[in-house]
Amino acid sequence: MAEPLRIALVGCGLISLYHLRAWQAAGAEIVALCDTDRTKAEARGAEFGVERIHTDAAEMFAQGGIDAVDIAASVGAHAPVARMAADHGVHIMCQKPLTETVAEAEDLIAYVGDRVRFIVHENYRFRPHYVTVRRWIDAGRIGAVRHAQISCRGSGLCPREGDVPFLIERQPYLTGFRRNLVFETMIHHLDVLRCLCGPLRVVSARLNRLADGLPGEDTAAILMEGPDGFIATADGCLVAPGYPPLHGDRLEVIGTTGTIVMELNRIYQVGQEDAAEEVDLLGRYQECFDTVMTGFVQSLSDGTKFETDRLNNLETLRLMESVYRAAGVEV
Repeated sequence: MAEPLRIALVGCGLISLYHLRAWQAAGAEIVALCDTDRTKAEARGAEFGVERIHTDAAEMFAQGGIDAVDIAASVGAHAPVARMAADHGVHIMCQKPLTETVAEAEDLIAYVGDRVRFIVHENYRFRPHYVTVRRWIDAGRIGAVRHAQISCRGSGLCPREGDVPFLIERQPYLTGFRRNLVFETMIHHLDVLRCLCGPLRVVSARLNRLADGLPGEDTAAILMEGPDGFIATADGCLVAPGYPPLHGDRLEVIGTTGTIVMELNRIYQVGQEDAAEEVDLLGRYQECFDTVMTGFVQSLSDGTKFETDRLNNLETLRLMESVYRAAGVEV
């Protein structure tokens, strides 16, 4: 682009740090920050040299001077802010999940139409360990994919003596989520399976609550199918003693000529464990954000379609919602 992309960020909570670093790495100019809590916005502004601070998104858009908005606020703010952006001709990047329901997402996508570019910040498929798996599959190491299984385990909702569970301390909004594990966390894993395996449909699902005092599920088992009898499974638990507070993932992809296993940060082909690759997940955590922001800037520059645009991500949202429907939970 001839001039740096002018970015406004809405939502200055924990994750905004990685977003702002990524915009800087992509060469964008961060021109405005907005949060209903002015203290949070001012703190991020001081950290990144942004003087323009807002507590009201409508006021921010009215003031102008913005090419694209990064919506990293809570899910209830996604649709209202995205609608404002479209009305002002401002391109949109929105944190996942796009909206609370598929119906709301479909209405929002129809409202925005093609007036501006609109992608969803679904970065899991760009994390370096998953990128390694994708690279190996694309290189033909295991032939055609025939079966996949993904799981996540963490102790973040286990009780802690004298304190609230780790994930509640880190993400207090979870106390109000009647849908938790699948909506907030495993939506990433469903997106990864879609990315690796193609279109999927939920056959059955079971959800459970092992933690005390939370309205949303923390344990799930999901069975899916694809074309020609393809089977994929996903399961997770955030109340798993002994695991780290932040969940880790295991993925197994079976092909016609080999099998890839990803255990936390270690990726190998079955039978070739000595040639495993290891990824520094903590040290390289920023990379997936950088990939998303750089890709967005590039797609605006050359007009190419970005991988997680609103229509692609809508399929992930549909898959996620169908898990609850299969489990008998009203959506």
